Amino acid sequence: MSGAGVRDRALGAFEGLALGDALGMPTQSLSRESIATYYGRLEGLRDAVEHQPISPGLPAGTVTDDTEQAVLVARLLIEGRGRIEPHAFARALLDWEADMIRRNLADLLGPSTKRALELLESGAAPDEAGRTGTTNGAAMRITPVAIATKPDVDPLLDAVVSASRLTHNTSLGISAAAAVAAAVSAGIDGADLGPAMDHAERVASEGAARAPWVAGGEIASRIRWARGWVRELDAEALPAAIAEVIGTSVAAQESVVAAFALAEALGDRPLDALTLAARLGGDTDTVAAICGAVLGSRHGASGLPADLTAVVRKVNDLDLGDVTEGLLELRNS
Repeated sequence: MSGAGVRDRALGAFEGLALGDALGMPTQSLSRESIATYYGRLEGLRDAVEHQPISPGLPAGTVTDDTEQAVLVARLLIEGRGRIEPHAFARALLDWEADMIRRNLADLLGPSTKRALELLESGAAPDEAGRTGTTNGAAMRITPVAIATKPDVDPLLDAVVSASRLTHNTSLGISAAAAVAAAVSAGIDGADLGPAMDHAERVASEGAARAPWVAGGEIASRIRWARGWVRELDAEALPAAIAEVIGTSVAAQESVVAAFALAEALGDRPLDALTLAARLGGDTDTVAAICGAVLGSRHGASGLPADLTAVVRKVNDLDLGDVTEGLLELRNS
């Protein structure tokens, strides 16, 4: 694969994450019924209604914590030449939340991350702080690690664990992040979507063994089941199947699996996949962001809707080109 192709797919992963995030911003934490009431059939970027519980009134195209924390991770990776120092990571996350509070926004640290940072501040070791982290927080911000790391299993898992264990040092948290990283990294290397998601299942399974076990449906097994199940569904049945059976909560074994299910069902139509994610209810911004990263790594930035990605860049003053180049330098070092 040409270097230009790799760069396009790497930028596509990051821009796909941001686009999915922005599409899900106005609907996050709402029910499917409320989304239909407020927005009708949402098919593009929309202003958030005033009744939005997390991002009331934000303009169309605004990103949330998914993109902002992914950029934070990317910068720390580049500054650390591929390594994120735990206490520096903690300080950066706390500074990010303080900035959200100053801006009078309710988009704050997730429950697993918040608990881990409280434990770290109280004197817990970094490896112990994340021992309750089972949500999707590590998975939502792992895309920069995937861009910076080739898809070989052991180095990729080393990088995922290093970037995730501070807040999500559990079998569910690590395997969810590993699944996303594996799919994105394989896509950047040129793998077709099916093989990339097969790789995600394998790496998720091995990733679960890299952290203390916690009870819950295993990520690799649920992704495998969900991918097989949605292949049998028609377009009318798909939304309810994902929202009601797979689930779209912040639990890693729901929202991360939902993102893979959408990628399986609508992988050749990225915008359809991401707008459906935004209509499902629950943690819509994260489901759409993860799905966007996976599909963006396959289709490239050139395969995403240019009019929408341009709006996201403008509204957020977001230029992901330089940071993507910095991550690719790590990948090739």
